[in-house]
Amino acid sequence: MLKLLFFARLREDLGTHEETLELPEGVTSVAALREFLCRRGDNWQTALHRPGLFVAVGQQVAGWETPLQGDEEVAFFPPVTGG
Repeated sequence: MLKLLFFARLREDLGTHEETLELPEGVTSVAALREFLCRRGDNWQTALHRPGLFVAVGQQVAGWETPLQGDEEVAFFPPVTGG
């Protein structure tokens, strides 16, 4: 099972902060997972294609082409700013 986490504005935009799901057939990378999730609707498409979006797999910052095997924690988070 994949554990998906959504932080900050993503949590608000998507209406969820966490979910688990079986790795969908044909989804072999973080990029493919993002496209699978975007099929849920316009709010998912907008949120997950926001410029500067980061992803972590197993609590390590990862790239979109990072492979998935189905038992990872995948976290999506927007850029962090401070002041």
